[in-house]
Amino acid sequence: MKIFKSLFTVAIAGLVSVSAMADNGKKAQQTLKVDTKASSFNWLGKKITGEHNGTINIQNGALVVDGDKLVGGDFTIDINSIKVLDVKDPEYNAKLTGHLKAPDFFDAAKYPTATFKITKATPKGGTNYDIAGNLTINGVTQAITFPATVSIDKKGTASASAKFEVDRTKFGSKYASKSFFDTIGDKAIYDNFTVEVKLAAAKAGV
Repeated sequence: MKIFKSLFTVAIAGLVSVSAMADNGKKAQQTLKVDTKASSFNWLGKKITGEHNGTINIQNGALVVDGDKLVGGDFTIDINSIKVLDVKDPEYNAKLTGHLKAPDFFDAAKYPTATFKITKATPKGGTNYDIAGNLTINGVTQAITFPATVSIDKKGTASASAKFEVDRTKFGSKYASKSFFDTIGDKAIYDNFTVEVKLAAAKAGV
């Protein structure tokens, strides 16, 4: 009976040891810091009579990876850094930039940053993903989804890119929107603006 108990104890200890080795062998998720200088955030807004485009600085961000798969992440953009690139006249450029920072659009004084947090990253084959997350602008949070491409290498570096549309009216920006002012005519500004984001990220020391 003592021999049986001893064998049983040895077997249990062996199983625990193997389990511990398996757990230790499993790579933990890693958080890769976004390189804000190597990343970009471009925007394009359209109206009946034309369009404008520009940039906004990414303040900080991170991508969470599990091996070669994206599993999460978030980033913050600096609304006060918004720039208009297509208007060359300095006076008109400053006026338009100021208007975009005003409460009619992004209210930079009250809400100086906008954020996006990934809630789900679904692999679609190769480098393609469907990204779901919460976008916060003007203090309003809305769930959005969009396609993206993400590449992660064994050195702990990653690149991601996405192009999608955002409905500004869902975040309180109704200025010159035909959805709310149906008699505005050719002064209307479209509700959706296009965002194109490119991110470069790496683990510490890479």
